[in-house]
Amino acid sequence: VTHSIPACIGSMTINSKQLDNESPVSIFAVNKCYDTVQDGTFFDGSGFAALVREGYKVRSDVNITLEFRTTAVHGVLLGVSSAKVDAIGLEIVHGKVLFHVNNGAGRITAAYEPRGTNSLCDGKWHKLQANKSKHHISLTIDGNLVHTDNPYIQSTSADTNNPIYVGGYPADVKQNCLTSKSSFRGCLRNLVLTKGQHTELFDFSRSFDLRGVFPHSCPGAEH
Repeated sequence: VTHSIPACIGSMTINSKQLDNESPVSIFAVNKCYDTVQDGTFFDGSGFAALVREGYKVRSDVNITLEFRTTAVHGVLLGVSSAKVDAIGLEIVHGKVLFHVNNGAGRITAAYEPRGTNSLCDGKWHKLQANKSKHHISLTIDGNLVHTDNPYIQSTSADTNNPIYVGGYPADVKQNCLTSKSSFRGCLRNLVLTKGQHTELFDFSRSFDLRGVFPHSCPGAEH
């Protein structure tokens, strides 16, 4: 067995002596246990999850759906970026959700701003759908659709062959369609990317790089 167990372990004794797990000599990818737990993946605000090491090709069309829960007003949700300008990005900035796309001719953005006191950063689950279809882009939050005009109608393909970074990204990795460097703090679940008839549900426990991310549960109330 080479992978860790998704569980809580407590009151461990060896030779009748209880181990002190409050001050370990070293620790890696171990989080608190929670009194109440929800399905999803917890991001502690310090890191990211990296998916598809061999590279994800956005090209002309992609549909992204996910659910998020946070109390922070800033945070990276997802980015795929080439070394050139072609890229897509999803982020929360000042409590607004932004979906950026650059097909090579320039960045365009669909922005969703909650009305009045309806905050997206209220610690409740919100459903997000971001759609790129050639030069058209749209963003739907909790059933509310926004889309934006794209002056670059001749440019239709985001030519990426790069990992998908979720919740943040490493300092040495360029992200042309993200303005924030703030790692996401909160919970994500049900990340699905669809291209045509091909739908892929991403399991964060299969990330090739995972920092500050705990893939098997979200705290309902921290203990």
